[in-house]
Amino acid sequence: MTVTAGEARDIILEGRRVSYILRRSARKTLGLRIDHRGLIVGVPLRVRLPDVESFIHSHARWIADKLAARSATVPCFEPTDGATLPLLGGAWRVRLGRGNNRVVWHETGPEPTIELALRAGGDARQLLRRGLQERALALFCNRVEEFCLRLGRPMPAVALSSARTRWGSCSLRSGIRLHWRLIHLPLPLIDYVVAHEVAHLVEMNHSPRFWSVVTSLYPEHAAARQALRKASAALPAL
Repeated sequence: MTVTAGEARDIILEGRRVSYILRRSARKTLGLRIDHRGLIVGVPLRVRLPDVESFIHSHARWIADKLAARSATVPCFEPTDGATLPLLGGAWRVRLGRGNNRVVWHETGPEPTIELALRAGGDARQLLRRGLQERALALFCNRVEEFCLRLGRPMPAVALSSARTRWGSCSLRSGIRLHWRLIHLPLPLIDYVVAHEVAHLVEMNHSPRFWSVVTSLYPEHAAARQALRKASAALPAL
């Protein structure tokens, strides 16, 4: 099935601006889905935009209720001393200390610990976010290199993303970008996203040939995709 990557759009529903991703494909009906990226609208290839918006408006109440429920369930993480943070699929303890604004990773001992060595007046949330991003970039570079070796492709530039609508992207010109919040997830799910983006170095589309490349890199990609959708709904907000 031919599927477009998706177009980011906005619409006013019940007085509120709602962002959504419009995806056109060889489907026969219009459909709505809400996941970690927000509202996704799937439509047939030749449906006119006014008809798409009319369809969205006809489901305005359902959309509003689902988005409200989703927002209410996203936990807001407070980096207090003793708090537990999901990282690489495990639980890490956060400890606050004094220092020169650096993050110290204690991976041995009774439990893995992230120490935020703050200077006076330092921002614990900002320091934690910076530390997680540094850790994420190092890990992602390692995983991209591994999958590129499997394909016999040179490793592209790797950078972090904070995009609202996708976990990763790939460009032959600028390289691969991966969302830093993937660092909270188990490594197998991170590897699925990495394999997906590395496969785009071969096929810059979502054709059967593309999915054949993904399968060669990550045979269990269908199950991983479903697990990613479920796990991402509970990621902490930083």
